[in-house]
Amino acid sequence: MIQTSPRLYNLIQYLRLGSLSQLGAYIWYSSQAASSLQQLNKPLAYSANGEDEHANVDWDNLGFGFMPTDYMYTMKCSKDGSFEQGQLSRYGNVELSPSAGVLNYGQGLYEGTKAYRKEDGRLLLFRPDQNAIRMKMGADRLCMPCPSIDQFVDAVKGVALANKRWVPPSGKGTLYIRPLLMGSGPVLGLGPAPEYTFLIYASPVGNYFKEGLAPLNLYIEEEFHRASRGGAGGVKSITNYAPVLKAIARAKSRGFSDVLYLDSVNKRYLEEVSSCNIFLVKGNVISTPAANGTILQGVTRRSVIEIAGDHGYQVEERAISVDELMDADEVFCTGTAVGVAPVGNITYQDRRVEYKIRAESVSQELYSVLEGIKRGLIEDKKGWTIEIS
Repeated sequence: MIQTSPRLYNLIQYLRLGSLSQLGAYIWYSSQAASSLQQLNKPLAYSANGEDEHANVDWDNLGFGFMPTDYMYTMKCSKDGSFEQGQLSRYGNVELSPSAGVLNYGQGLYEGTKAYRKEDGRLLLFRPDQNAIRMKMGADRLCMPCPSIDQFVDAVKGVALANKRWVPPSGKGTLYIRPLLMGSGPVLGLGPAPEYTFLIYASPVGNYFKEGLAPLNLYIEEEFHRASRGGAGGVKSITNYAPVLKAIARAKSRGFSDVLYLDSVNKRYLEEVSSCNIFLVKGNVISTPAANGTILQGVTRRSVIEIAGDHGYQVEERAISVDELMDADEVFCTGTAVGVAPVGNITYQDRRVEYKIRAESVSQELYSVLEGIKRGLIEDKKGWTIEIS
């Protein structure tokens, strides 16, 4: 069990029980003093004064839309390029200079992870250290300083605990946690911002797609491309997402769930879906496009690859043509937001291929194992989850 530093314990207790007028605008705590994944400190405890009661939400009809929670986290970069202190505050708007690097030049990254509520009420995080590592890779690509892995993980833990009442009951959804790193300092000429802000907010969510757990119907896009060689498609830059909105809107207007993109050079090899990675199954072989710089290295993708190998499947990361996809036995998508989602059909040009959805499908097998680990229903032998309470 991962335990929380005494300082974080005291601050969140005061934040929950004390007067905000006495506390001031923000609660400060030192992320440098926070525990790492291996440290053992005093656990954060909650009193029985109604704090752990759920927020007033219709959990049975929870979609994937933004719902503001109680607290967010902010940490700024010091002048020497290091992140030193973080603060929990009431959720609210942030102030930015009109000339901030993120607004003018798109110097920003985001991550996505989730908090799960176990049946006994305790919370689990799933591999937040991998999100921290991916953010560091993205920060290097975009010339930004980045919080350490321990700072990132401790901040995620703090946000999950402070917003515990917004974590849906077991099996009803999750608390989606969104870390952001952005160039917040003013800059006019093209160049790195002089100041950076690390921010985390959260929102309870249900299924990402309106279909729920029903199979997806995808459209293969030929006109627009998500990424190109030498670009930033392999990191979670905020600049990767607005350019695909037109393709998504066009596909959804035609009744499709999402868009599957092809490589920008040959226009025949699979890349990824707008919001998730893609896998195909042929016999005992599971294949997914190789993460070669244009494809995001998803945390769920990596976890599914490992689980599939453990269950006797041969997993290949390689170039996959459209023809192979159309001849697959089964297709599914993976991502933090979508989980493991089966694909029911794919449309390419004038051809539509239907995939048989079976109760004993590969995607269902992998989904059951992955979700079981995330929710504490299956023993986590890999050390992927962090329990906080």
